[in-house]
Amino acid sequence: MYNLGIYLYLIGVAIVSRFSDKVRKMWRGERDAIRVLKEKVDPQAQYVWFHAASLGEFEQGRPLMEQLRKEHPEYKILLTFFSPSGYEVRKNYEGADIICYLPLDTITNARRFLRTIRPVMAFFIKYEFWYNYLHILKHRQVPVYSVSSIFRPDQIFFKWYGRQYAHVLKCFTHFYVQNQVSKDLLAKIGIKDVSIVGDTRFDRVLQIKEAAKQLPVVEAFVNGHKTFVAGSSWQPDEDIFIPYLNSHSDWKVIIAPHVIGEDHLQQIMSKLEGRKVVRYSMAEESQLQDATVLIIDCFGLLSSIYHYGDVAYVGGGFGVGIHNTLEAAVWDIPVIFGPNNQRFQEAQGLKACGGGFEIKDAADFESVMQRFISSDEAIAEAGKKAGAYVKQMTGATRKILSDVKL
Repeated sequence: MYNLGIYLYLIGVAIVSRFSDKVRKMWRGERDAIRVLKEKVDPQAQYVWFHAASLGEFEQGRPLMEQLRKEHPEYKILLTFFSPSGYEVRKNYEGADIICYLPLDTITNARRFLRTIRPVMAFFIKYEFWYNYLHILKHRQVPVYSVSSIFRPDQIFFKWYGRQYAHVLKCFTHFYVQNQVSKDLLAKIGIKDVSIVGDTRFDRVLQIKEAAKQLPVVEAFVNGHKTFVAGSSWQPDEDIFIPYLNSHSDWKVIIAPHVIGEDHLQQIMSKLEGRKVVRYSMAEESQLQDATVLIIDCFGLLSSIYHYGDVAYVGGGFGVGIHNTLEAAVWDIPVIFGPNNQRFQEAQGLKACGGGFEIKDAADFESVMQRFISSDEAIAEAGKKAGAYVKQMTGATRKILSDVKL
């Protein structure tokens, strides 16, 4: 049944690729993967294979890859992606020796792929459970590790109709999971090789903090003022925080929207009534002194921008789910986000420790912000809790690599 579903999916992708540029890139990349491997694989080398579905999973695997490369240069690293949103952004990542798409999980593709690369071990990041790849790896006695994985009762593995597919989990040598719930769920279906180590994203955000850029434009804009930073915002987020902040012009505002398109940027600027707005890419020093809103109209700066904020808002919580709250929290500032955060353990942790604040509407936002605007002590206290939470959750990378037999 699984293989029939894969072939039907393959047909669907082939059809959709005619109309979608993103799907077309994935379709071509998957078909070219074996050719890329044959051209680049060193037959004398030993490869460790890391697979990430997309960019978020890559960021979770990155600390492991970089530490492995540092401590064990005798291994080469193969990095594969399923999604173009990961591959296209990180195809030139210098921490891996070969980067390509993962061919779709047919028996033929899995055999050809593994015959070409012959990995000595494999790391699957978070949610990746490819049936044919995993069964062939197990048959070849290749150690396979699931890292930063997290399980919930509503997943197919724990339903009566998914028990057959759940056998794929027994192909893993060991699971390095994020929490006790995951370990307990796996135990219920007979999987005991499980360790709770947390999430490698905490290690990654500390790396990002250490490598943060100095941003003279942002420094000149902030210039000692209290500053609100909105990161990865969408329209529903902006419809909540912009009206409130329009009436509090003593605070400066930095908005780094998730979608940086001219239509969206113009839409944001049209809502900023009574505010002097400047765009990052067009900013001149003389403008920055009087401006009260800075709009970030380029990529790659957000994790460094949070450093200049007193309070952060992380978008996505009124849509498919919040974006990276840890990139803000690591700077010891309180983090506000929308209601769709239940699947994000780091958001639950921030709420529990008092460093994160969930809002459901404009009234909630006003209540939280009023507390911060009226009290520097409230900002400092919540920020300290947010930063402490991130620091206490680090160490997953070291725990995994000290346990894995290399």
